[in-house]
Amino acid sequence: MAYYIGIDVGGSNIACAVVNEECEIISRSKAKTHGKSGISDYSEVLDVIKRTVISACESVGIAPENASSIGIGCPGICNSELGIVEYTNNLGFRNVPLKTDIEKEFNIPVYLDNDANAAAFGEFIAGAAIGSRNAVVITLGTGVGSGIIIDGKIYRGTYFAAGEIGHTVIVADGLPCSCGRKGCFEAYSSATGLVNMTKKAAAEHPESALNRLIKEDGRVSARTAYNAAKLGDEVGKAVTEQYVKYLSVGVANVINTFQPDVLCIGGGVCNEGSLLLNPLREAVYREIYSRDSKKTTRLAICTLGNDAGIIGAAMLYKAQ
Repeated sequence: MAYYIGIDVGGSNIACAVVNEECEIISRSKAKTHGKSGISDYSEVLDVIKRTVISACESVGIAPENASSIGIGCPGICNSELGIVEYTNNLGFRNVPLKTDIEKEFNIPVYLDNDANAAAFGEFIAGAAIGSRNAVVITLGTGVGSGIIIDGKIYRGTYFAAGEIGHTVIVADGLPCSCGRKGCFEAYSSATGLVNMTKKAAAEHPESALNRLIKEDGRVSARTAYNAAKLGDEVGKAVTEQYVKYLSVGVANVINTFQPDVLCIGGGVCNEGSLLLNPLREAVYREIYSRDSKKTTRLAICTLGNDAGIIGAAMLYKAQ
């Protein structure tokens, strides 16, 4: 039995897992990304990665050097050919040789890619996009993460920064985005965008069930508007409809550009299931250029959840 090590490097935590040939996680380890300094010092992050690898392997009696390979998903621009993290905003890395440094430590092949690409590859090889040839995976979280699979391979672009679907503009001169531009898909369709939409509607309609729910819960999540809509609240319903409208524009643009076999959507709001997916399908299929029902991209909810990135990272050897 061959084993593969997957590492998901995040701004807050580094997660590691040992994965078998069936893409099943057999052990896990996790640690805080930041060391005692509280900042993203590269040497400290390297040390955390090494410790999580050793811990995950020890729990199942496997020596790291006996694994077949290590795959790493890291935020930012990752040169997968050279194994260099060229730039990552939340960790502050610039041109660090992550692949080489981990290979030196464990003496087995190491593969590096962007974390959204790794998550997309996870869904492609073991999740909602399994069996497809061309797929796009969009994750609706704090921002909008995305990965593109073409002919079974991760599409990275000429300079390894392709797939930033969240920063395509869907509203000219629209809402400000964290990237500094206006009207980005991310500003409207991320969980953050939905939360902002919900807060605005509640403030404008203090008598609504939506506003009452927020006061009772003491917080606003990406599911608050959906919870209000389930109670029959017209304000909550209007928020969800507006959200789907924006989401459908971005999704339709992607389908019109790539026409994948399947487009998978993930993130906490996707726990709404058919309440999100059914109206989204209707809206998207009205907007796409090819309306032949037999030649239409399938829309699906991601199935691997938070494990997509770590499974995809472990399987990166298949993406070369």
